[in-house]
Formats: sequence, C-alpha cells, structure tokens
Amino acid sequence: MTTAPAAENSRAAALMIGSMAFFAVEDLFLKRAAEALPPGEVLALTGGVGALVFWALAARRREKVLTMQALRGVPLLRTLSEAAAAMLYIVALALAPLSMTAALLQASPLVVVAGAALFLGETVGWRRWASVVVGFVGVLVILSPWDADFDPTGLLTVACVVVLAVRDLSTRLMPARIGTFQVSAWAYLGLVPSGILLMAIMGQGFVWPSPMQWAGLGGALVAGLFGYYAVVAAMRLGEVSVVAPFRYARLLFSVALAMIFFGERPGLSTYIGAAIVVASGLYAFARERIRQRRLAAESESRLSL
Repeated sequence: MTTAPAAENSRAAALMIGSMAFFAVEDLFLKRAAEALPPGEVLALTGGVGALVFWALAARRREKVLTMQALRGVPLLRTLSEAAAAMLYIVALALAPLSMTAALLQASPLVVVAGAALFLGETVGWRRWASVVVGFVGVLVILSPWDADFDPTGLLTVACVVVLAVRDLSTRLMPARIGTFQVSAWAYLGLVPSGILLMAIMGQGFVWPSPMQWAGLGGALVAGLFGYYAVVAAMRLGEVSVVAPFRYARLLFSVALAMIFFGERPGLSTYIGAAIVVASGLYAFARERIRQRRLAAESESRLSL
C-alpha cells in the first residue's frame, strides 16, 4: 500500500522537472523573439494562439469561455494579474539577462507564502517567516543595488514576481466549478489587449515576423503548452508538498540555456543570491509539509475519539 504513493510521487517529480525544462525552453524562444520584435507584439501573438488552443480544449470539456463570470470578481483579478505579470516578464526577458531573470523568478513561492499570511489569513509560523526574509535577502544579493554595474532591469522581474503572487493567491480563491482550461483560455485572451497596450506604451508598431521568427514564436507556444500540461499532470498525480520543490529545476535549465545560447556568464552574486532564494524556498516547503502532516494527524486523532 505504501509503494503506490511513492511511485506516483516519483512520476510526478519527473513530470515537474520536465515541465520546468519546457518552460525554460519557452523563455529562450520568447527572449529571442522579444529582442527582435516588439515585446508587446510577441505577447499579443502568443496570447491569441494560446487562447485558441485552450478555448478548443475547454470546448471539449463543455467549459464555456465567454461568460460573464470571467469579467468580475476573482476570475477577473486573476486574468488581470496574469496579463500584468506577462507584460513585465516579456520586457524583462527582452532587456535583462536570462540567468538573472530566472534567478529572481525563484522568489515567487516565498512571496506567495507572505501573501497568503497577510491577505488570506493562513497560519505561517516564525520559521517560514524567517525563510521569507532570508529569501528576500537573496533577491537583494542577486540584484546587488550597491554595485556600480547595478542593472535596474532586474526590478522588472521583481515586480513580476509580486504580481504573480497576486495571480496565484487569486487562483486559490477560484470557485471549484470553473475549469482549468477555462481559466487558461481567459489568461491567454488577456495577453492580447495587454500586448497591444504594451506596444502603445512603448510607441512600437506591428512588425511582420520573418519565417525564422514565426518558427521561434511557434516553438515558444509549443514548449509552453507542453510545460503547462506536464505541470498540471504533476500536481494532480503527486503530493503537492513533495512535487512543488522540483519547480526550482527551472533555474538550472534556464542558466544552462543562457550560457549556451546567449553567452551569459552569471556573476558570483547571482549564484550566491539564487542559492539563498532556493534554499529558503525549499525550507519553506519542508516546514509546510511538516505542518500538513501535523494537521492530518490531529484530524485523525479527533475522528478516532
């Protein structure tokens, strides 16, 4: 009886690692596209095609996409935060080194922990709060604002991480009746107007992509869809507390791709800061797993009385 969950967790961990590899490849394609084309255009094009794909998947499950519930309350907040995060991230990919962007992105789970405590009333002990604080120190080390060669474009990713936390927290509040593909279709649809808005803000017009650029956009879309499918399958198959820490594998893939395709050589501060952020996140996940086990044991003991 105990081997089945272990086997499922192993498969789920492999799926999670695979999904992070796909997302790293997606970032590679998006960065190349956003450096050659207006970032807002890249956002709008990938959003439009992605929306069609998830719309079709939602239709197969009889999940309606065009409904009024998408335009109010928590679903609207999630879509808007997804769109805002995507705007910040695509510009960060275009302007900042991929390795630094990937390292800063790893702080997202820690921001979610802090947000859940502050806005959702979740119980967060002092140990997890300490991990959040230490993780933020790691973010400062990555940014190194005290250095003469400080790159302010990293602040775009920091802002993106905060907005992503709003998206993740609002996802927790989504009604169970709203399907996964429904939510995904709304998210991709939201990228179209946000991409057009970004083009207007940056004063850029539409540039017709070359065949190679179309191929790159297609590669980003395919990698993103496979990554999305794998991460959903992983979270459904395994225990969240076991599988979620493997999200940090994305950093390894991203740094490797940045070094191979962009010739990036991250500085010592990036490596040290990323190690601090990842270690803090892993500790927070471990503490959460201990808390869940304790709550489960207390619940079983009450039921047995």
